[in-house]
Amino acid sequence: MLEPIQNPHDLLIDSFLDTNIGIDTNFLSYDLSNGLQENIKNLQTDGLMTYAGVGNAMVMDSNQQLRGDKIYWMDRSHDNVFEQQFLNQVESFIERLNCTCYTGINGYEFHYAIYGQGAGYKRHKDQFKNDSNRKYSLINYLNNNWLNDDGGQLLVYQNEDIQKIQPHSQTAVFFKSNELEHEVVKANRNRMSVTGWLKRV
Repeated sequence: MLEPIQNPHDLLIDSFLDTNIGIDTNFLSYDLSNGLQENIKNLQTDGLMTYAGVGNAMVMDSNQQLRGDKIYWMDRSHDNVFEQQFLNQVESFIERLNCTCYTGINGYEFHYAIYGQGAGYKRHKDQFKNDSNRKYSLINYLNNNWLNDDGGQLLVYQNEDIQKIQPHSQTAVFFKSNELEHEVVKANRNRMSVTGWLKRV
């Protein structure tokens, strides 16, 4: 009897169902991860990465005390081959998630993010207090040859446990936006990702 063919998104979904924190170290292909990484470098060179706000009013963080990343929002209209490929994969993942977990996700938003040397993001949740549209957080790392001494680890808090996740290239992390507090340890080199949220609107 033939074994059923596993959907490529099931590892991320199944690990989330098992532990509340989904992790897939090969969610992005090598080529896609590198292509998105080059996009961030080009955006930074062109001066298009800007410091992120805090909250859905996009209030600037005074002196970047809470978060120190620079971001640039993704959009289909950019017509960038790697950006389009990534958003296609997100839509495929949402289709599988809705089919297997009945989540009713019908929207998303993603941005490039870069933490420079000395930048981090203090402990927080991703869902706004006055807007519950963000249901799940999905982080995709783009850092080749990342070492522990490079800092920049994602710390996810769950009850009394703290899970430390290295921001290695191709790795995706997935969890509920309104449940798990998390933070980014200060990075000792440029730390790149594509970060976003799956929404029900």
